[in-house]
Amino acid sequence: MIKLDIVNRVAERTGVPKMKAEQAVDALFNSMKEALARGERIELRGFGVFVVKPRKRGIGRNPRTGEAVAIPSGKTIRFKPGKELQAHGFTEASDAASKQ
Repeated sequence: MIKLDIVNRVAERTGVPKMKAEQAVDALFNSMKEALARGERIELRGFGVFVVKPRKRGIGRNPRTGEAVAIPSGKTIRFKPGKELQAHGFTEASDAASKQ
């Protein structure tokens, strides 16, 4: 699903024109981006939680040359599904990886 699909579904389900639906979707995504950029947690009850977590620096390898490459520390966004998504069979990525 792409952003246009989301806009179309919002327009269909609410009966608002596509232009207004697109503005609403853009406003939502922009608000989420700004909150995550500030390091805030976004909790959407019944859906899940987005959190910004620090990422440690490390050493990686260039697959072509085998040369060591420094990976800088930074931030990453993690998503933890809510209970309703978990009821549909979705789990955290780290949970799924550890079960394999």
